[in-house]
Amino acid sequence: MIGRLTGILLEKNPPQILLDVQGVAYELDVPMSTFYNLPVLNEKVVLHTQLIVREDAHLLYGFLSNEERIAFRQLLKISGVGPRLALSVLSGLSLSDLALAVANKEAGRLTKIPGVGKKTAERLLLELQGKLETGGTGAARGVPAELPGNDILNALLALGYNEKEADWAIRQLPRDGNVSDGIRQALKLLSKS
Repeated sequence: MIGRLTGILLEKNPPQILLDVQGVAYELDVPMSTFYNLPVLNEKVVLHTQLIVREDAHLLYGFLSNEERIAFRQLLKISGVGPRLALSVLSGLSLSDLALAVANKEAGRLTKIPGVGKKTAERLLLELQGKLETGGTGAARGVPAELPGNDILNALLALGYNEKEADWAIRQLPRDGNVSDGIRQALKLLSKS
């Protein structure tokens, strides 16, 4: 079992990356939440991994946090949910949003994820009840889950800023703003620095 890889990021082609670990390049599929938080190419990265062995392939999935990997494993235990759908769920919702959707029994939020229909959403709500902690990724980064900081961070990362720059800009923003205003203000701050 391959549980963790530390190496140099060689390629980023969503949702797949190529990671060089001492001369051996591993292809990994990652959720978009991990993809947006990866460092720039040729930088060192540590990924928690899950190896799926099928009759026709060995597939490796990577996650920046162990919490994401645990959620991925929980999703795989659900009947009718394979690795692709589990990756789609983790790409469509942050861990904290997924935990809140499950806690509040919000099937509508889950059906917005590509590949998740009404029946699958209901099965996810039932099977994940009590198995996910609220507060996941946002709290881990120091941004409370109820604030728009996660969306602003993802937007800044998608625009090409690195995580350090994006975190700095978010810390300068007022706590009560909305996402679109926060992105505009963060861009102004980053253009001045």
